[in-house]
Amino acid sequence: MVSTADELVRNQHFLSAMLQNAHELMAIYSENPRIASIMAAQQRWLMAHAGFSLFLGYPDEPIPGLYASRFTDFAVKHGIASRNTAAAFLKEMLAYKFIQPIQRGSDRRVTLLEPTSFTREYMMRWIHTHLIVLDTLDGGNRMAAIAMDPDATWRMHPIIAKRIIDSDILRNPGETFNLFNWATSGSVVVDYLISRITSMDFAADKVLIGPLSMKVLQSQFMISKTHLKRLFKRAAEFGSVGWVGAPGKSSFWLSHTFVSEYWRYQAEKYAIIDTVSHDVLNTAEKSDERFGIVVLGLSRD
Repeated sequence: MVSTADELVRNQHFLSAMLQNAHELMAIYSENPRIASIMAAQQRWLMAHAGFSLFLGYPDEPIPGLYASRFTDFAVKHGIASRNTAAAFLKEMLAYKFIQPIQRGSDRRVTLLEPTSFTREYMMRWIHTHLIVLDTLDGGNRMAAIAMDPDATWRMHPIIAKRIIDSDILRNPGETFNLFNWATSGSVVVDYLISRITSMDFAADKVLIGPLSMKVLQSQFMISKTHLKRLFKRAAEFGSVGWVGAPGKSSFWLSHTFVSEYWRYQAEKYAIIDTVSHDVLNTAEKSDERFGIVVLGLSRD
């Protein structure tokens, strides 16, 4: 059974799923802050999915392939980033060995690029984390099906990426979430705040998450004191966060509106992944699609 975003929003059990997701993201960040930082801001997150999906074969694109001019054109066309920002991102990914050059194509002027094995492993884990949460939520067998057909992960990703890029809800989840989501390391700060929720009164306008150390946030997520202070000050002006009493010495709270923005965002993302996984895992054309993945060199066989 496939869940829609509206169904997930109304499902109070989805709170535990969101918290499971947030804790897993914190674990990934702790293991490797540099690669996790790619997903820690909306623009970089979108560029990462765009590049990976171009390599695999973005839907409606003529052929699979990632190279600099194609990536920058794509980022500009879809309103993700300017040409200079996209080019700088790609250079950063090369410098940190998240992508690497491969053999040249028929056009000798074009250098084809591919994700390294480390990056593939990370993207696979990102998709599998969501499938595990969905299985936990409804008792499904998505991961059991993936175990029987590992290449399905790579057939899913380009479709997931397109639906993410095309989603108004994921591109504009709400005033406060946008504030954090587009800031450097802002997304991971939000995941951390949500991961601190232990219970939620749906009738209350505030959710208490206990004491909060700005110094810990700064060091854990490699974010400057000035930048962090600016984010929280602006969020407080929105009425989205604050202290119950003395700042730094009392419990911190998140507004119900802020949590709802996050909830709706996650519901939309999970619904996309659920729909795509259902379609891919149940398609009758697996054999033909698997051949395409083998050609790309991503088969585990």
